[in-house]
Order: sequence, then C-alpha cells, then structure tokens
Amino acid sequence: MQRRRISTVFTAATIAVLALAGCASGSDSGSDGGDAGGSGEAGGLIAIITPAQSNPFFKAEADAAKAEAEKLGYETSVASHDDDPNKQSELIDAAISQDAVAIVLDNAGADASVGPIQKAVDAGIPVFLIDREINKSGVASAQIVANNAQGAAAVAEEFVAALPAGKYIELTGKESDTNAGVRSEAYASVISQYPDLVQVAQETANWDQDEAFSKIETLLQRDSDIQGIIAGNDTMALGAVAAVEAAGLTGKVTIAGFDGSPDAVDAIKAGTLLATGLQPAVLISQLAVQQADSFVRTGKTGEDEKQSIDCVVINAANADKYTLFGLSE
Repeated sequence: MQRRRISTVFTAATIAVLALAGCASGSDSGSDGGDAGGSGEAGGLIAIITPAQSNPFFKAEADAAKAEAEKLGYETSVASHDDDPNKQSELIDAAISQDAVAIVLDNAGADASVGPIQKAVDAGIPVFLIDREINKSGVASAQIVANNAQGAAAVAEEFVAALPAGKYIELTGKESDTNAGVRSEAYASVISQYPDLVQVAQETANWDQDEAFSKIETLLQRDSDIQGIIAGNDTMALGAVAAVEAAGLTGKVTIAGFDGSPDAVDAIKAGTLLATGLQPAVLISQLAVQQADSFVRTGKTGEDEKQSIDCVVINAANADKYTLFGLSE
C-alpha cells in the first residue's frame, strides 16, 4: 500500500493544521479494520498500549493519546507491554474482553504483533499503530510513524559534519523493531560516503541505557581512541554519554542519538551530545486517536493506512526552542 508522507515543521500552528488534517483530509484508502465503526457518535473505551513508559518517548505518546481520547469523549485504559509479545497479546485480549471501540498500539514486534492485531480486528476492534509498523498491510486501520529514514539520515549528516574522519561505534536497537534497521541503514547511507570515518564496532543495546553504558564501557576499554558514537535512540545515546564521561573522554567523543527526548536535549545544551532526531511522538499519537474517532463515528479514517511524518534535527542551534517532542517558533 502506498505510504502517505506528511512533512512537518514543528510550530504550534503547523501542529494544529496537521491535527485537523488527521481527522478530515486525505484519501479513503486506509484499511477498514474489520466491521466495527460507523456508530455516528463518539464514546466507549480506547485502549492505549505502548512499550515501557519509563522511556520518556513512550510516556509522551501514551499521555498524548490519553489526553486526546478523553478530550474527544472516550474512556481510556493505558498499559505497557514492555516489548514482550506475550504480554502484548494478553493486553489485546483484555481490550477485546472490555469491548474497546479502538486500540492505539506501539507494537512489540513487526512480525509477532500481526496475529494479535488480526485477532482484535476479527473481534470488530480497529487498531491504530503508532511509531512502529508491522510487516503486513491491510490489518491495522492506520500505521502512523515518523519518517525514520529521513530523520536518521539528517542526524548522520550532522554527525559527519562534526566528525568527517576517525573511528566510530554504532549502537543499534532491538532486531525485532523495524525502526532499528531503518535507522541503521540510513546512518550507513550517509556515513559510507566518508571513507575516512571507519566503523570499528556495531553493537545492539536493545534501546536500553544501562546496556548501552556497559557496551560502550567495554569497547572504550579495548580502544580509547574512539572519536564518535552514533546511537539508534536517545536512551542508548545517553548511556554512551555516561560511559564516555566515566572513561574521562567527555569532549573527545562526538555522540548523536535519535528520538528528541527531553534528557537528550538537556545533554545537547550541556555540550555532551551533538544532536538528536526529533520524532513528533505527541502529534503522531494525537493523529491516531483522531483517526480512531473518525472510524468509530463514520466507519473510515479518511486517510491511507501508512502515514509518514518527517523528523527534524535538534542541535545546539535550536535546542532552546524545544518543547515536549516538538519545536516552538
């Protein structure tokens, strides 16, 4: 299915326009998500399921989805699957048993999530995916994600501008998460154009800060002459920042991340992190709820199933304009 791409500039006015577009614009080619919907009025339970909300990105998207749903007249439940497909299945079963009118889901695996989502749809509950896609079209009513390839390439451009030569390490996310591979490939597409910038290690830290700290600590003990670290998310990037500091190398290693988390922006302001790629988590969650509301009331979303929203690089030049996963004017 053709992906609908939405380019965004993160101002309050633009977000308002895009939010309205999520309700009223676009084609009707999105999946119907089963026979549910078309009741003519809002109301009922929207189940919101995300990865662990100890990660500020996932907490922001859950909070935004909850607030938007309640504003539109729905009850909500919020839960975390902790990236455990079995727990995700249990939470989807619970939403089915509670007669939810829709599920907003940041899923626990591109392949492992297909079956549980299909089960919800077969029960008449449309599913609206945020942040992460699944490896099947025509099941979810919407798959709304940040343009990870565009955003990661932009971060890599920032990285090579600061470090055109030297040795660097890449930290990647969970292999089951399609975003991990997309970001890594986008990083490589840019960095590969700089033959004097040599990757000496590529390690997965599974999106985890403690694991990233441990991996970088070990790698720096093997080779203290590392000039750069690029990470697939901010949580891992901040683990790398801590490991570099523990090794006494702050200021000697260029580090970049991805997500646009508040802690990462604080690190940019402090000069310990070069840049991050801002994903509009709040906007994506709002759009998912608005499209769920449209489906409940009319039986369709008014949008293509696959929707992509551009990211923006946060660096020292614009960090002061940062809001929660957004930029002010």
